[in-house]
Amino acid sequence: MTLEITDLRFQYGDLTVLDGINMRVDAGEIVGLLGPNGSGKSTLLKSIPRIHNPDAGQITIDGRNVEAFSPNELARVASYVPQHNDSALPATVFETVLQGRRPHGGWSPSDADREAVTDVLERLEIEQFATRRMSDLSGGQQQKVRFGRALVGDPSVMVLDEPTSALDLKHRLDVMDLVSTHVQNRDVAVVAALHDLNLATRYCDRIVLLHNGRIYDTGSLEILTPDTIRTVYGANVSVVHHEGERFIVPDTSSRTDDTDIS
Repeated sequence: MTLEITDLRFQYGDLTVLDGINMRVDAGEIVGLLGPNGSGKSTLLKSIPRIHNPDAGQITIDGRNVEAFSPNELARVASYVPQHNDSALPATVFETVLQGRRPHGGWSPSDADREAVTDVLERLEIEQFATRRMSDLSGGQQQKVRFGRALVGDPSVMVLDEPTSALDLKHRLDVMDLVSTHVQNRDVAVVAALHDLNLATRYCDRIVLLHNGRIYDTGSLEILTPDTIRTVYGANVSVVHHEGERFIVPDTSSRTDDTDIS
């Protein structure tokens, strides 16, 4: 399954948020969508499940325009995990994950739907929370549940909008390990907006770097150079290597000018 975005353009009134976006995500890979706040990452991701409708361009899944899918068809093929917390809903963990099966069978869950939820909860090691309310869970546990809701439909494409936002280090690694394992086991295509550049270098196969609504660069992890990061993020960093992995480390002063602060 291949997700392809061609010449995508999106505007809020007179403000151009995305301009001429072209990218491709193939089955079996994680593509990291990087860029500072306001660069258009969330708008781009919300255009894939048609939460937003772009002003121009097209998005296809295996060559079929997403506009040709019915809402249920698209939800079965492409799952979306939002960055915002929805735990205020008075639902249990089991009920929340079960929502991910609705595109397959409607509002009356079958035994197969319930079995699929049980299987996902076990895979995520959160089966002990099945009857707990979402509002009673920690942020990391809630994010695992949201990920489970996306997994339970067994989609071919996963769209993750900052899946590790507001999580501590352990839960960040847990969630991204789950994403990586799922990609390897199910051969799905994943595009994930990430703020943590070191998570991107650890888990992503390719990088798409957004800057002012355009793609500044795309390619392997090697595009994340100090010069590129300074231009896109306005921060001074060093790139170091340790035991075969790349790490991005902020310099003592992350300012981009030579002003001395004393």
